[in-house]
Amino acid sequence: MIKALSALTVAAFIAAAVTILPGFAPEVEAGVSTAPLAKSDRLDLRSDACTQQNWPNIDASCLRGAGSRGIVAPARIIRG
Repeated sequence: MIKALSALTVAAFIAAAVTILPGFAPEVEAGVSTAPLAKSDRLDLRSDACTQQNWPNIDASCLRGAGSRGIVAPARIIRG
């Protein structure tokens, strides 16, 4: 009888703790992000002129990324 009464008392304390403790948690406010996030796992789209070219006859402007201003080094030509 004492085991059942002590188990009921422990269960009542646990139920009270689960009910009361969330009241002490800080308030959370939802907000809206000011800048939309961009997908970084997608390649930049190229113009149709670049997609119609075949290797090795590719224009130098098609070898650069959309925002890149770097110089494209010429490929080494081996004649044999």
